[in-house]
Order: sequence, then C-alpha cells, then structure tokens
Amino acid sequence: MQGLLNDWRRTHYANQHNPEIAGSDVTIMGWVHEIRDFGGIMFVIIRDVTGRVQVTAPSKKVDEDVLKQLRDLRKESVVAIKGAVQESAKAPNGVEIIPKEVKVLNMADQPLPMDPTEKVKAGIDTRLDSRFLDIRKENVSAIFKIKGQMFHTIRDFFYDNGFYEINTPKLVASATEGGTELFPIAYFEKEAFLGQSPQLYKQMMMGAGMDKVFEIGQIFRAEEHDTLRHLNEAVSIDAEASFADDEDVMKILNDMIIQVLNDVNENCANELEILGHELEVPSGDFPVVTYDDAVDIVNMAGVEMQWGEDLSREAEKALGEEMGGFYFLTKWPAEIKPFYVMPFEDDEKYAHAFDLMYNNLELSSGATRVHQYNLLVKQIEEKGLNPDGFGSYLTAFKYGMPPHAGWGVGADRLTMVLTGSQNIRECVLFPRDRHRLTP
Repeated sequence: MQGLLNDWRRTHYANQHNPEIAGSDVTIMGWVHEIRDFGGIMFVIIRDVTGRVQVTAPSKKVDEDVLKQLRDLRKESVVAIKGAVQESAKAPNGVEIIPKEVKVLNMADQPLPMDPTEKVKAGIDTRLDSRFLDIRKENVSAIFKIKGQMFHTIRDFFYDNGFYEINTPKLVASATEGGTELFPIAYFEKEAFLGQSPQLYKQMMMGAGMDKVFEIGQIFRAEEHDTLRHLNEAVSIDAEASFADDEDVMKILNDMIIQVLNDVNENCANELEILGHELEVPSGDFPVVTYDDAVDIVNMAGVEMQWGEDLSREAEKALGEEMGGFYFLTKWPAEIKPFYVMPFEDDEKYAHAFDLMYNNLELSSGATRVHQYNLLVKQIEEKGLNPDGFGSYLTAFKYGMPPHAGWGVGADRLTMVLTGSQNIRECVLFPRDRHRLTP
C-alpha cells in the first residue's frame, strides 16, 4: 500500500550530513520544503526536525522514474529518499544527495493554508489557525526546542536540589487566592472550577512533611485580558520549601534562572542563532529593589503611582527602564497580597513577598507563607473570604505545619525572555486567550 514505510528506515537526519560521509548511501525522511526544476537538473530541499538537506537530480545521472516521482511531488509532502551523498560547496552542510529511490509517504493537498517557507508572510491569527504548518518553520520550532530545554534544565535543577515532583488537582471546589477570576464548570451535581494555582496544595504538602516540592502544570485565569503578555491557560513552574523564608527561595529561583540561561546557551546555540537572539547570563545574585523605592522610581519617571497600588503597565515600563535585566521587587504592601502571605512581624503593613522581574515583565511571584493556623484564619477573614470554604486546607495547619516559602514562575513568559519573543502566543503551542479556543 502506498504510504507505508515497510522496510524503509531513516539512516541520517539532515544535520548529520557533512563531507565526512561523502560516498555513503543514506535514507532521509521529511517534508518537501522546496522544489526547483531547471529541466536538465532538479533540486529538492527536504526538511526534518534538525534542518534541511538538498537532493540534486541531474537528468543524466538519475533514473527517469525517479525524476518523474520528484516532478510529481508537491510542497510539504512527506517523502523518504534513498541516495548517495556527494560533496557540494553550495548545498546545505556542504553535501547533496543524488537520489536512487523515492517513496511518497503522504502527498500534501494544495494550496496550503499558509506558506512555511515564509515567501508569503502570514499574520499571527492565520498562523495560529494552521499551527501545525506554522511550527514547521525553523524559527517557530526553535522556540519550542528552547522551551523543551528550559523544562529539562528546571527538572534537573529541582531533582539535584532535593525537590520532589508532585501533581495537584486542576479541578477545585473554590478559589485558591480569592477573587472571581475563575472558570466554573459543571461537575456532576456540583459546581467546580479550573484551578488558578497549585498554591494551597503545595502548602498542604509542607504539612505532609515532603519538605521541598515542585510542580510544572497548567493554571487557568478567567481574566478578560487582551495583551501580548496574558493568556487564560498557562503553564506554571511552582516550588515550595519547608524551613525556609522568602530570601531562601529567592536564592533558589535566582540560581535556577542562571542555570536555565547557561544550559540554553550551551545546548540551543543553533536555535538562538536562527532566532537572532543573544542571551546574557548574569553573575551572582540579581539586584533587589523594595516596593517603596520602586514607587519613588516610578513617580520620578513621571508615572503617577500611589503607595499601596499594584504596578500598572506604565509603572512596570518605568521601573524596567531604570533597573533592566533580572531583578527582584521585594517588601510589598500586605494589603495587596493574598491571605497566605506572611506579614512583617514588626510592621504588618509590609509582607514578606517578592516578584522576579525581567525589564518590564513580571516572571514570578513568591513569598514566605503564613504557617500559623490562627493568623491564617484572621487573614482569610480580613480579605473578605469565608474560612469555611478552606476546610481541608486549613485543617493541615492544625497539626504541625512548618515555616515555609515558595514561588511560581510563568513558564511561557520565561520562554519569551529566552527566545526574544514579544508575544506570549508565540511561546505556546496552542494558546488559549479570550478569543481563541481552537485548534
């Protein structure tokens, strides 16, 4: 049957072709990226996940049936080609393949919904509608290769530092952090919600004696944003550590980010080059600015900001211009932080909370948590919430909850930093915002 592999198997990827294997027979498999037919000679560029390789078919050297098969190909069709490698200074990687056999595995329909060669540019909505084609472009797939390396490094970092990986529910009975930005769903005879954060479950694991845990998973926010930095479904990298405070977990986050930057530079140099993006790796600890100083910086830049307000977009830009790069924003007003954030003992208007910023982009929020039952109930009530809605969570604080701290990092926003992307939708395979629920 046409299209089956049968006994054909790939012997080399595109990036494995070089002058050292000239004279060898190879089998390549991939997509038809481009076809150029000059009558007496044909060039077919085959693309796979690693790059491109040139198939050169001179009419005097190639069997007539093979030439006909090549001429019948359509762009973006999936093929397997057996042939001999020979040196060619003008071809990718300095070699080309003279074809001996061609197997069409799947012929692509025409016209294509968009052009993966980008000779015809497409807007972001067209690209996202045909995301499977869009990701065939090397500059788009480079983003997700870098993102994959990021997750690889982060997991290794956590395991190397004694963290245990956990998975918490994404179907929840009530809000994690208060507020109304929740997606309600029908859950049999009850109402449930998609989880905003694994926060409460991470803290319960501290009471369970797990000491240090992390999770990489989806979070959902029913906020009607329509910006380049927000999505309604995102991936969060969360960590929680017992017998630690905000300064301890800031150091963990600092070191993790530096490790990610180093590993992406080392293992994704080709992808960074494709994207035209350079990653600078800071040395040592990131700078720290307090909320009070940030208010002064923002106001001095001509952006009005009152003490006790969260940072507006204009304030973030003003602060980012002054600070630049990675920096921590610390000592936040307790009033604008969630109920589980620990206030300062000597001045309760401040909280042991921090954000990690990159220029004007917030990447992470973290804090020392309240671990005392009575104080936690008091702060829940002060936020206008009902402690009865936090029964299972609160119970964990009655029977030996250690001091603890933690943070969450927006994985998609961190990918923006690593790749130089300006739109968070570029960094998510199939983004979900207030307008998009498909593909």
